[in-house]
Amino acid sequence: MNTLTTAPVAPLLEQLLIASESAWEQDSELSRFWHQLDKNQRQEMMQGKTSYIELYSALRDMPLAVSRETGKLLYMLARSNRAQNVVEFGTSFGVSTIHLAAALRDNGGGRLITTEFEPSKVAKATAHLQQAGLADLVEIRTGDALQSLSHDVPAGIDLLLLDGAKGLYLDILRLLEDKLRPGTIILADDADHSPEYLHYVRNPASGYMTVALAEDIEITLRLG
Repeated sequence: MNTLTTAPVAPLLEQLLIASESAWEQDSELSRFWHQLDKNQRQEMMQGKTSYIELYSALRDMPLAVSRETGKLLYMLARSNRAQNVVEFGTSFGVSTIHLAAALRDNGGGRLITTEFEPSKVAKATAHLQQAGLADLVEIRTGDALQSLSHDVPAGIDLLLLDGAKGLYLDILRLLEDKLRPGTIILADDADHSPEYLHYVRNPASGYMTVALAEDIEITLRLG
């Protein structure tokens, strides 16, 4: 028994994951928006350093959650390294945040700093965390993550989740790099949309060891 698999977290996560999966159905608003774009537009929106504003503004009401498998992986990684300090880039409705906060609860406590561009999503994520009984472990910062994560982030980050605008992955990593400790785990979701980030962490001279998993996930370990 653990926080992730018992009430109130387990039934809430099931509800949120079903809603997210439904959002990607063929006739959904999200699917229609995405398929009206051509290949170049999609690439620019996913990889650009400014075009993501249009993308995430258009999807402000859509639940862009990690998959069930990725959520469980996040919980397992945070438990395995006994994480106490976690940073998340990209809150959305709080599914990944709940997985990470559940791990902190089962680790005996800690602090999760997460950041979200859309204020309306911050409101929903806050409500979900309160419903899950995990709000006391989480600080949600609203707005541009390059600003909100530029101050008051504790040293010794145990786990960093990158799941916001893909074009900013490397910028966020470099912003927080001096806060990482040897052994910090970094998980980048949809990392194939961030070639600049992948080039950096896959270069041994950068001080990381990294491996690509299914679902376009890149798991990286800070070596020193």
